[in-house]
Amino acid sequence: MPKAVRYNEFGGIDVLRVDEVERPAPADGQVLVRVKAAGINPSEAVIRTGALAEMFPSTFPSGQGSDLAGVIEEVGAGGGGFRPGDEVIGFSNKRASQAELVLVEEGDLTLKPEKVSWEVAGGLYVIGVTAWGAVQAVQPKEGETVVVSGAAGGVGSLAVQLARRTGATVVGLASESNHEWLKSHGVIPVAYGDGVADRIRAVAPRGVAAFIDTYGHGYVELALALGVATDRIDTIADFAAAAKYGVKTDGGTAAGPGAKVLAELAGLIADGHVEVPIANVYPLEQVRDAYTELERRHTHGKIVLRP
Repeated sequence: MPKAVRYNEFGGIDVLRVDEVERPAPADGQVLVRVKAAGINPSEAVIRTGALAEMFPSTFPSGQGSDLAGVIEEVGAGGGGFRPGDEVIGFSNKRASQAELVLVEEGDLTLKPEKVSWEVAGGLYVIGVTAWGAVQAVQPKEGETVVVSGAAGGVGSLAVQLARRTGATVVGLASESNHEWLKSHGVIPVAYGDGVADRIRAVAPRGVAAFIDTYGHGYVELALALGVATDRIDTIADFAAAAKYGVKTDGGTAAGPGAKVLAELAGLIADGHVEVPIANVYPLEQVRDAYTELERRHTHGKIVLRP
């Protein structure tokens, strides 16, 4: 029997387990994917605690995960031209991707380019559409300066690269251990912590036009202190501050149809224009260890599970 991540109640990492489950069967418009890699994300950890129960109600046992990449095993009626054996990148809106076999709507898949690794493909959806949507939200332009907080994390590391492709000057806030990576991707690194506003002003003497916050914890207020207009600030992490100050919270579905964005991002990766750093890869059975690392919030890039 195939295995899948499950939990029976809200709680910490200790509620996670890997269970044997019934083999899914694709209905009309669905395909069954044998997962080669599935990413993990901070939002899943928050949902698991029950902190977002009103926004994301759960039924138990609950599965987990959106990101996935794998090989199609079966195709239901109306499978959209996909065939068994196709290598695909996609996502599940059913909290189900952290599993060996996953049912996916055919419209939520795109073909995986050969040059994109399984680990990168399997961790692409959430960070990809979120970074894409955040950059679109603040509309950086050539000659402007945009700041990205959490610039070495999963979303941040993609956002800085996508923002650079607009011709803007990009300042990335990150720990010093990640500064060389940021420099190698054309980003001006700045250490976070006390005095960060002065350090940003020093590298952006003409001011900051836009700000993408992927971390929370006061960065919306920092953007406002730097003189950034509210319609050019986007946070994916501090919704209370967004409501208080009227800044944007675009990302995710704001990027547009997920499969279309995935196809465009996968093409950029395959052609060497964008990189997705992989922080670590864990076997499915070590899902607790994977989330332990994730929830420290100091990883460079994406953590991925391999069923």
